[in-house]
Amino acid sequence: MGFLAFAALSLFSMNSNAQEKKTEVGKAIQKTGKAVEKGANAVGNKTAEVAVKGSAKVADQTYKGKMAPDGSNVYIDGKNNKYYITKKGAKVYLKASQIKTRPVQ
Repeated sequence: MGFLAFAALSLFSMNSNAQEKKTEVGKAIQKTGKAVEKGANAVGNKTAEVAVKGSAKVADQTYKGKMAPDGSNVYIDGKNNKYYITKKGAKVYLKASQIKTRPVQ
């Protein structure tokens, strides 16, 4: 899905040239291209986050009762390293001092 959005963005950006940007049509094409790019980035980031979190839940253990600095779950990999997953799907490894106790609800 993200690839299709990227392809559409590339099509819009390649069709507009410097003269078209000065006209109303050129401005509309440029604005649409930026909106498509922003949407494609959001979809790509969410897809990466869901994929990495899904694989972490299957392959690694969740650190019960603990949370990352941003409030998300902390995972433990096979080498006993603790990490959390960002909104962009990146793993951020934590020091022991960065792990917080999750408040009881």
